[in-house]
Amino acid sequence: MNMKKFFAAIIFCVALAVNSFAMAADEPKILADSAILVEASTGRIIYEKNSNLEREPASMTKMLTCILALEKLNPTDEVTMNQAAVFTEDNTLSWSANDSVSARDMITAVMLVSENGGAVALANAIAGNNSDFAEMMNDKARAIGCKDSHFVNPNGLPNPNHYSTAADMARIAVYCMKNKDFREIVNTRRTSIHWIYPKDKWSELNNTNELLGKYKGADGIKTGWTNAAGGCLAASAKRGEIELIAIVMRSTNHDTRFDDAATLLNYGFERVRMVSGVDKYRTEKTVFVRGGKRATVHIRAEENLDFPLMAGEDSKLLQVTYDFPKVVDADIGIEKGKVLGEAVLRYDGKPVARVPLVARENVAKGFSLGSFFVKIAAPLLGK
Repeated sequence: MNMKKFFAAIIFCVALAVNSFAMAADEPKILADSAILVEASTGRIIYEKNSNLEREPASMTKMLTCILALEKLNPTDEVTMNQAAVFTEDNTLSWSANDSVSARDMITAVMLVSENGGAVALANAIAGNNSDFAEMMNDKARAIGCKDSHFVNPNGLPNPNHYSTAADMARIAVYCMKNKDFREIVNTRRTSIHWIYPKDKWSELNNTNELLGKYKGADGIKTGWTNAAGGCLAASAKRGEIELIAIVMRSTNHDTRFDDAATLLNYGFERVRMVSGVDKYRTEKTVFVRGGKRATVHIRAEENLDFPLMAGEDSKLLQVTYDFPKVVDADIGIEKGKVLGEAVLRYDGKPVARVPLVARENVAKGFSLGSFFVKIAAPLLGK
């Protein structure tokens, strides 16, 4: 090796080391054993630390319980406390057997003051018993996209078979925060709930999430703590167009979980910007229809999609590609809003987000000359 190449190699190694050191120094300093920071609308990961390690989620579990309750119960449905719910460990409110409140009030109590017995009562109201509700929880978690979670109770009390990861908790939080009622509840600092039975009983609730009202833009989500799990927190905050979700698991104590989450959120707000990814008005395509009263159906993206870019990333590397059939059969029932494909947002060629392509009009099954010709030409048009 000549001297030029030797010194070039030395300079390269030094630059690489300095860059690695700078990146490490730039990372958020947190005490939590596991953590993740994601952008709320897309779930894009901004930072992670041991995010796929199995950990006890403690009361962050209740995010899943309450989204199921919001989806399965009417707000005014009566939820009654049975003996099992009343004697659940670490109940916050003074329950008696046969006490009842509305589903909305019970969900509020579970999310704001981490009411353990209330979570059991919701499980009973939805599934009849804890075991069947746990199956529903696991089914829902898989549908959301969770990969390394298993739930056996609705409240997160310690159990060796009850576990999740920071990454899965983030997936659940992203899903939950798309629900308007869920968002409203977790963004409530204080409120009161009123019993249906006994009639005149009520209780004031103060949210255990200390970031609300203290951290700029904080709007949720759920605290968690057990001796086994340590300090846990699902925290969200929105500033302008940017909303972030931080998950903290096994932080040192009650207080450090809030400090850790604030540190992660600060890190994200300093580095993330939102850019237009998919503009639905520029995605219109035409699909041929076989066996219909019309020969074509127009499709376009269901909604606009803004995408988070981080410092150093270039919006010019974003590109939209499309995945949809050239021909569809009217037999499938083509109605306005039916999903017929997807727009794929790519960054530097790699898929990073997807938006459904939906029909813009109804196409009834039947005959039309154009559709007849589509049937004849279908082999040439492709799939």
